[in-house]
Amino acid sequence: MAERSFKSEVLKLRAGQGDVFKGEGILAVTKALLQSGVSYVGGYQGSPISHLMDVLNDARDILEELGVHFESSGSEATAAAMLSASINYPLRGAVTWKSVVGTNVASDALSNLASSGVTGGAMVIVGEDYGEGSSIMQERTYAFAMKAQMWLLDPRPNLTSMVAMVEQGFRLSEASSTPVFYMMRIRECHVTGEFIAGDNVAPTYSNLNKVQPKREAEKIILPPNVYEQEQEKVASRWPAAVQYISDNVLNEFFPGKYDEVGIIMCGGSYNTVIRALERQGLADCFGNTDVPIYVLNVAYPLIPEEVIRFCESKKQVLLIEEGQPEYIEHSMFSILRKADIDTRLYGKEILPSAGEYTGQITLLGITEFLERFPVEGLNLRLTSAEVRDFQKVLVAEDSQLLAENVPPRPSGLCTGCPERPMFSAIKQVQKDLGEFHISSDIGCHSFATLAPFNLGNTIMGYGLSLASSSSIRTALPHKAISIMGDGGFWHNGLTSGVTSAVFNKHDGVLIIVNNGYAAATGGQDIPSLVQPNRLIATTMDTDKASRLDQQSIDEACRGAGVKWIRTVSTYSIDKMKATLREALTTGEPGLKVIIAEGECMLNRQRRIKPLIKKSINDGRRTVRSRFVIDAETCTGDHACIRLSGCPSLTIKPNPDPLREDPVSYVDNSCVGCGVCGENVHSAVLCPSFSRVDLIYNPSAWDRFIARVRRRVISWMQDDQLAANSL
Repeated sequence: MAERSFKSEVLKLRAGQGDVFKGEGILAVTKALLQSGVSYVGGYQGSPISHLMDVLNDARDILEELGVHFESSGSEATAAAMLSASINYPLRGAVTWKSVVGTNVASDALSNLASSGVTGGAMVIVGEDYGEGSSIMQERTYAFAMKAQMWLLDPRPNLTSMVAMVEQGFRLSEASSTPVFYMMRIRECHVTGEFIAGDNVAPTYSNLNKVQPKREAEKIILPPNVYEQEQEKVASRWPAAVQYISDNVLNEFFPGKYDEVGIIMCGGSYNTVIRALERQGLADCFGNTDVPIYVLNVAYPLIPEEVIRFCESKKQVLLIEEGQPEYIEHSMFSILRKADIDTRLYGKEILPSAGEYTGQITLLGITEFLERFPVEGLNLRLTSAEVRDFQKVLVAEDSQLLAENVPPRPSGLCTGCPERPMFSAIKQVQKDLGEFHISSDIGCHSFATLAPFNLGNTIMGYGLSLASSSSIRTALPHKAISIMGDGGFWHNGLTSGVTSAVFNKHDGVLIIVNNGYAAATGGQDIPSLVQPNRLIATTMDTDKASRLDQQSIDEACRGAGVKWIRTVSTYSIDKMKATLREALTTGEPGLKVIIAEGECMLNRQRRIKPLIKKSINDGRRTVRSRFVIDAETCTGDHACIRLSGCPSLTIKPNPDPLREDPVSYVDNSCVGCGVCGENVHSAVLCPSFSRVDLIYNPSAWDRFIARVRRRVISWMQDDQLAANSL
């Protein structure tokens, strides 16, 4: 169950020739795939590209009508292997995943694909998020493109350019027999706009029109073929790509009246550069510029003739290339020197060597460049000193305002997260048994490394937590704990972790958080998908007897040879503590696996809120639970907050005028998971927590019980008042 539905938006994908298509970038790219006649699509979710998988999933009916095969792949490597269909056959295919970490996983298949070459167009749509904060590693796809010799498309972030580059990307792939990368930055995924649509094209070969088996021995990745394939890359594929890019003008030139200087950038940086020039009075919002611009919609390979043509009439050129090393800068230096062009190329000596090129950074870099090489008639609205002073003033003022008015909001687990009680249980067990090493994994559980839990020693990769504890375990005085999610388990954890641990007699503890879908990336389906009518128990229903998994994690672990397996609800903190303590102290050899079940509460709210609303409107008895804290009982030590860290558990002024410490308070963001109360009970903190059941459309029995309770409470209050009067 994805966090967002595109059921209504995907209807736009039926637009035909001449229709105006309006929507987000991910919808536009999907439409471009259908207009390109793809035979198959697949991929693996990950920010910022997860919604593309959601769109494809919601568009299954349209894909099936055209005969397009769609798969939600088990990993990026699985998705990349799908592209092998394009090696021998004229089938166009596209897969998608998060870069760079996804590309790392897929590298084996991609290297083989790039070596053998393709017959049908093959495209990898990568969600590029360098500097954006949604990725862990600050790396770029560019390095892999160079290494494997796969062409890298980086179109200008407007829908017309993006759609055109998808269509051209398939033609480029087929013209050069080479797979291509198509970069989608965060802004491109979610930019809105419009373009003139074309008709959807059914693939030539599909389940509606079968292709005949074909074998091309020269494309097998074995000697001596690999040596010939390497020569083919240089002698044939590269020149073919350069020729196609040049003939079809995939890169763009925007002339300006000041021809002594120029700016070169990748397509994804175009809007930022135009905005910087606009602030200096050198461009308008429509892209008309006074400074000549060369836009690399194809970031790799470079076209030497285009570089020379743009630079030879200029004295100074600024290259805007995010990240490091400066691959493009080095290549352009080589092109200019070999051609004996004396144009001075500037890049990292003006712009920062690392980090995201935000609007302010780009403005400052362009300003310093144009100041360093004054051009007659070119006047700047702002000097570099003014830009810096402006930034400083803003930073100082904003910092002061933020400190005074906005509380800090560090990364952390969401309200009602099923992993929160699990880490609370680990903290309590750690208090009894002492500290132990925890190998964390990619996903929500990585936030447990931060306050208030501060649990986790390493994070190595998706599904690699158990593997990362394999060597340190022998040097520890206790069993190492590894934590991974169900998505990480199916992605890499089963093969790289569990099977290896069993083979190597790993005496450690593995906790697998099982919530039925890929919660961290938006709730996408995984092999152990749980149907909505058989979802995992919550605190309110921790003894739920059964669940309907599409594929069972328990059975997978047993099939790999694990003997010690326990399943427990994460929301049942006492049971989790007992199970964890047993796993850490038992003398039974081998890997101990704890399957911690608990549904993501935010996803649960998306699922049940419409059902609750309908139930109330239909007049059926409906119960909603809320948790409250008795302000008079609360001592104000806030141990409950430190142990739970739930965003809905906060503080408010003490109502007792004789006490100064603020009391704990449950705000309206509470989802009723009950973890706060469970923690207080398990850790024996205080009796201030209470559960309140809100009953809609109460029955006659509910009304009778309510009347009895009111009378008893009234009697007790009167008795207390009488006692106080004495």
